[in-house]
Amino acid sequence: MPVLSLNAQEGLYYELDQPSRAGAPTFVFVNAITGDASMWQAEVGPALRALGFGTLCYNFRGQANSPYAEGLDLTEQIIIGDLKHLVEELAIERPVLVGLSIGGLYAAKAYLAGLQIAGLVLINTLRRIGPRLDWMNAATLRLMQVAGPNLMRDVMTPLLFGPDFLAAHRHEFLEENTDYDPLPPDGGAINLITWMGQTDWDVDYGKLDCPVLVMMGPNDRIFYDADIVDELYATLPNARRHDIAAAGHMLPVECPDAFVMALNSFSEDCL
Repeated sequence: MPVLSLNAQEGLYYELDQPSRAGAPTFVFVNAITGDASMWQAEVGPALRALGFGTLCYNFRGQANSPYAEGLDLTEQIIIGDLKHLVEELAIERPVLVGLSIGGLYAAKAYLAGLQIAGLVLINTLRRIGPRLDWMNAATLRLMQVAGPNLMRDVMTPLLFGPDFLAAHRHEFLEENTDYDPLPPDGGAINLITWMGQTDWDVDYGKLDCPVLVMMGPNDRIFYDADIVDELYATLPNARRHDIAAAGHMLPVECPDAFVMALNSFSEDCL
């Protein structure tokens, strides 16, 4: 199990596959707070590697197999610094950062902090945190404290996924024998979710002058606000946009084939 050591107590679990095609970039996947590397490796990673691209999946400190020191607050500064350190330490050539949700924000901030990249993919990232989303962040923490990820899945899935996914997977949710157990109060997951709500979303997107691909799923009933997305997208100086009409928040899970095709096309902008 490869872990990049940060110090005697802490490290970053990662899975790196080098490109098999000369000059091809390596897609570096940046998780959402409640995600992990396995999501990218289910279908997206193998499909991209079959096209000759490299892939790097990893977990934040506090996520699976990435240890952190007791008492450490897993803030955005920690996550952004770790991303920058990982890419530089592994000497990734032509990295294209691919961030889901808040992972896209971390990726953008890593670039603004000086990380050299070939391109940036923002998946359902563009948003502003007003009263409604602030409420949702607080509700997410409360759900996890009281009943854990299983109740979170059952409650939030119809708000985050598109109708095709919901129809195909409805039988996997709201089962009578599901255990609703709270997250451990001293674990990495609750630490990350606690600090998620204090993340600063005020980013000057006009400074993202690298090639950017914005991907949106309009069936995201929590984070997608068409007017705000249009407004923020218009400030990007070097961007293309790809909406997948049938999808919601979790594009790599809902429509992996279309997602991989979009990354393959975008890679031409990153040469």
